[in-house]
Amino acid sequence: MRVFESEDGESRLIPLDFGAPFSLPNGLAEFEVVEHEGESDERVDTDWWGYLRSLLGDEVVDAGGESWPSSHEFFGDMMIVRLDEEVSEHSREIATAKLLSHPHIRLVLSDRGVLGELRIRDLNPIGARSGDEIVLDDIPDDISSTRVMVRESGRSILCDPTRAYFSTKLQSERLETLALAKELRSLLGRPLRVCDPFCGVGPALATLLGEPDLVGDVLASDLNPDAVEMLLDNLRRWDRREYPAEPSPISRLYEDRIAGLADASELQHDTNLAGRWDMLLVNLPHRTIEILPSLVPLLDRTGPSMVRGRVIAAEADIHEADRAIRHVLPPRLEGMPEPSLRIKRDYSSTLRLCSFEAWIAPAP
Repeated sequence: MRVFESEDGESRLIPLDFGAPFSLPNGLAEFEVVEHEGESDERVDTDWWGYLRSLLGDEVVDAGGESWPSSHEFFGDMMIVRLDEEVSEHSREIATAKLLSHPHIRLVLSDRGVLGELRIRDLNPIGARSGDEIVLDDIPDDISSTRVMVRESGRSILCDPTRAYFSTKLQSERLETLALAKELRSLLGRPLRVCDPFCGVGPALATLLGEPDLVGDVLASDLNPDAVEMLLDNLRRWDRREYPAEPSPISRLYEDRIAGLADASELQHDTNLAGRWDMLLVNLPHRTIEILPSLVPLLDRTGPSMVRGRVIAAEADIHEADRAIRHVLPPRLEGMPEPSLRIKRDYSSTLRLCSFEAWIAPAP
């Protein structure tokens, strides 16, 4: 990302690394940290295209048009790209160009979509770096490992996108959730009880737990055993407490921590879990509206609470999705806006990834 001018022309916006602390050090504290969509450093794209053209020639690159994977996602020291069928035969040259233009990258993976109910990413190594050498065939195990640490909001998140994927491009969404959580804490006057029943390896919790005195009790569960295994390792480091090494059915591990394997739709039937949570995170964008009715009973309706979720919808269907969400949820807190989907990014050529929040009023 590059430095660019703010909309009012009064300032220059300087991108911060994902690992930057929430509070800036002395000498920088006078400057405001703002959330803003980044702008790509075109010099990186120039390098990538330059390397690709030198490998394939102008005629081949021009013939590929918009099929080339000009965008990518960083995952620690890995890069994930999606190859259109039209250019997939040039995967070796693509991997080489990406590695040459990004010297800190160890491994380039091709994203072939999602697999199964758990929506695991099908990622295929197409190139790697071994010292000063680029390896394209028979990539050794010691440089093809996809288990990495991702730095975000001052926390290290253990993950493996081939076993439990989360989008590193949605960090601004998690920071937005943090801002909403702080607003809810101010309203309640105490640390929040947070329920994350689709937690994965815990990226949303990493951001929330990094804020002092924001979160008290946590429920973190997922259906994916691999995700829960890595979540427990992450909690061990974030909380500085011992956690089990292997995933098991959801249980109370500490007075303020409930974690494990669980079907989110079944949590409402546990009297120890229902009606206890101030903030409910719903990160199952393909099924959020469908599953919301089974999650609402988890909210503590003795005071204000919040639902924060994501939905994937066609742009033409967003208004209908808004109506469905409002119909499913309890009455909203007086003075707060009705929940409505905001487009965050394209999910495909026809679908959009959206987010919403709903402020829920206490039950009468």
